[in-house]
Amino acid sequence: MQLTEQLLQSALHIANEAGRILEDFYLKFESIEIHTKSDDTPVTAADLAISQFLVQKLTALTPDLPVLSEENCNIPLSERQSWETYWLIDPLDGTQRFIDRTGQFSILIALIHQNRPILGVIHAPILQKTYYAMQGFGAYKLEENHHQRLITRHIDVTKLLKIAVGSESHKQKVRCILSEDFPCEFIVYGSSGLKGGLVADGTADCYVRLGNTGEWDTAAAEILLSELNGNIFEPHFLPLTYNQRETFINPHFVMTADREVNWQKIFCFN
Repeated sequence: MQLTEQLLQSALHIANEAGRILEDFYLKFESIEIHTKSDDTPVTAADLAISQFLVQKLTALTPDLPVLSEENCNIPLSERQSWETYWLIDPLDGTQRFIDRTGQFSILIALIHQNRPILGVIHAPILQKTYYAMQGFGAYKLEENHHQRLITRHIDVTKLLKIAVGSESHKQKVRCILSEDFPCEFIVYGSSGLKGGLVADGTADCYVRLGNTGEWDTAAAEILLSELNGNIFEPHFLPLTYNQRETFINPHFVMTADREVNWQKIFCFN
């Protein structure tokens, strides 16, 4: 798969277009119907409309590549396992945040090649913030029309560790897997993609998720962190997998900004 800056710019443009549509839904929120999916998570007309838009645009951009969306993922592994390269999208990462009107939700677009993310876009239209990365190109944050190249950093774990979590209730769960009395500060924030962005830009040192997510929730953040010498690992301290299992549900995971840290001394999942 040949990666070009033009391909990345096209993905950014598509994310921005989708963001404008999502903003319109956000402004008309009172008239949006909310339904519950089989996994007890909410879905709205915005999720479905953005999904359809992204599938159409990405298919037009790269006609030979499949597009897998959270809202259209009923495809057996027997069919998917032949995909060497494909787009993986979450049209509205943080639907509950959208419903709660916090602005802390995002559009996630990732390009997967040989089961690893190689390009990613995390676009939060209400926050007017975008994170993006491509293999070998680096990782960036776009905010207030300013493109900032993000830098690799070393985490000093002898100091206070800043941990991003999804809610107040998650704090105690995370404390249970931390080494005894490990000093930490919790940052409660929105969608998985955006919490990955906080790790990438230095707001947080890591993001801990003890609960269900999908492969589409982590792929864009994974390439963002990979370009910064960060990583994502599951309870056995192994990488997450993409398109290698019948299910798309991720195990628990930790996203970090520094793969050189001995995280096994900090987290204990047993």
